[in-house]
Amino acid sequence: MSGRRDSNDRELRGRTEPTLGRLDDLDKPASSIDDGLPHIVVDAPRRRTAPPPASPRGPRKRGWLIPVLVLVLIGAVTGLWLQQDRLRNMMPATELNDTLAQANRALDEGRLDGTNGDSARELFEKARDQQPDSDQARDGLRRVGQAEVARADAALTAGNLDQAEAALNVARELLGGGADVERLSERLSQARNPEARTETLIDEAQQALAAGRLDGEDGAGALYRRVLDADKTNAVAARGLDKVGDALAAQARQAIAANDKEKANAIVDRIAILVPRYGDLPSLRAALAETKKQDGQAVATLIQQGNEALRAGRFVGDGDDNALSRFQAALAADPDNAEAKAGVGRVAQALIVQANAAIDSEDDDQATRLLDRAAKLAPKSAELAAARARIAGGDRHPGGADDKVGATTGDDAIPEASMAVSPEQKAKVADLVRRAQVAAARGDIMDPPGDSAYDLYRNALAIDGNDPAARAGLQGLPTQVEKQMQQAVANGNVQRAENLYGTLSDLAPGDATQGEARHRLGSAWIDNALQRAAQGDRQGAFQALDRARRYAPDDPRLQSAYERIATGR
Repeated sequence: MSGRRDSNDRELRGRTEPTLGRLDDLDKPASSIDDGLPHIVVDAPRRRTAPPPASPRGPRKRGWLIPVLVLVLIGAVTGLWLQQDRLRNMMPATELNDTLAQANRALDEGRLDGTNGDSARELFEKARDQQPDSDQARDGLRRVGQAEVARADAALTAGNLDQAEAALNVARELLGGGADVERLSERLSQARNPEARTETLIDEAQQALAAGRLDGEDGAGALYRRVLDADKTNAVAARGLDKVGDALAAQARQAIAANDKEKANAIVDRIAILVPRYGDLPSLRAALAETKKQDGQAVATLIQQGNEALRAGRFVGDGDDNALSRFQAALAADPDNAEAKAGVGRVAQALIVQANAAIDSEDDDQATRLLDRAAKLAPKSAELAAARARIAGGDRHPGGADDKVGATTGDDAIPEASMAVSPEQKAKVADLVRRAQVAAARGDIMDPPGDSAYDLYRNALAIDGNDPAARAGLQGLPTQVEKQMQQAVANGNVQRAENLYGTLSDLAPGDATQGEARHRLGSAWIDNALQRAAQGDRQGAFQALDRARRYAPDDPRLQSAYERIATGR
């Protein structure tokens, strides 16, 4: 069936007028009518989609962008590759830093090698494993090797051959050899074969004697002495030392004749070290003693004249009839004379007293001239610094040029001068004084610069020249230094005691009590020399005795200590 309707149908149903229906439903899809006939679906014709309108400028070419991006990427990768070490170092490395810190601490404590994992070598190697290209790890291993070289040297000197060999083996592994390692290896080999070494030393000593090399490490005296230290019965070395003694004695007599006392003393001391039983040694010492006695009388006369001029108020002047010229003449004859040095210090103190009197009289120009002259004699004097601070503190002008502070003298000047200091400056002064007190208790008297007690007190007085706490602290430094020196001597820390004595001499030149401190220091150096000799360090022992002679030349123990160390008794 076609589905068409004929006229018979229309007649049966009656006439039907055509209608348009609801215009609103034109857009809706027509509902399907189920008329029992098969449905036929007719596809709608496909319409070709029109292309988008072309740009009026035409398509833009972007072919250059990709090569540029590729070049940028290659440059970035290359930069990262070249800077990989720097970038790696910038990354957090907490574990590596901890390991390096432990290794450095072990090195400082002398734990160089071991098997427990806590030695410096093991820890630096661990750090190297954590970061193979770590410069700190490599440098640490190098320092461990150098420390092992020093340990081997000390062990050889003390005769501990096995310990020296063990240290050398570690040093060779870490350093890969080197001149120091080879030198110590040769010494170790010679120590294990003393007969061959003795022959070599005697040959070297004879050659040095023939060449006139008497003293020094490679001199005939030292070489013969090493042979006798190892074999006290070696007759060849004993006769060689006597020849060295004859040659040195001739030099000493020439020095005495030329009035070169310093050189003569040095040669005689060297004879006592190399040939302690040399026959002419007593006569040489007697000649030196006579020369010293004559010079001592002349020096004593100069010092007496200087003290008389000092009491008469003739401190300085253009001629030689003043205290300073007399004390300086004494020092020219005996450079280490403690009394002459103290006399120069007393001259400086007298000039400072005069300067303080000029300050009290408001004559700052005269005070400055006096202090400048005192500074040439005692530049680090605590009293000098305090006096200079008074000039600075007295020149403050809180209101104007006519409001000069410090018109009164004595203690009454302190409150008036303090009025020129602002509250902020007072707080700064108090902080500086507190820091200075802490530094002094810590032992930082003159060092480090800027943070020492001396500098901090001076900085406080530069702000307020009349601050009583700062002034008292600066002037009290010598007493603190003397106490610390006594403690250092009691603890056997003779090097620190010597440093403190130098500080005491700088802070309080001319102090009469320093003579006793000087003698205590010399005695402490003698004790140190005997301790070093007992440990096998003869060279260090003689060096300590030289220090002792500087501070206590008349100590009766000095000569006996020389003989005891030289003979090994």
